[in-house]
Amino acid sequence: MASLDEIVKRELAWYASSGFNSKSYLLMNDATQTYAVNVIFRKSTRLFPTNVVMMVRVIGDYVIVEDDRTDKPFEDRLMAAGIPREKIILAYAGEPLPDLQQG
Repeated sequence: MASLDEIVKRELAWYASSGFNSKSYLLMNDATQTYAVNVIFRKSTRLFPTNVVMMVRVIGDYVIVEDDRTDKPFEDRLMAAGIPREKIILAYAGEPLPDLQQG
């Protein structure tokens, strides 16, 4: 069976893709079990041509979703992959963190 961080990385990789005017990248820090998806807009006239669209941490047996700016919620993919909802904390939505040792 895959570990929790392996499941998180596999499901986050789904969000890293090319679009009409963008390219997304999976960013990983296995030492801190912190993962993100960053999008770079091609030919952008925006002041900030990059944006973090997803940021997730694994702490113990919890997945902490710090930010999710997608139209396909990450928690749905995690639950479909077998992670129980009670182990998914949507910090961006104000869900309280359990008493965890946080780095």
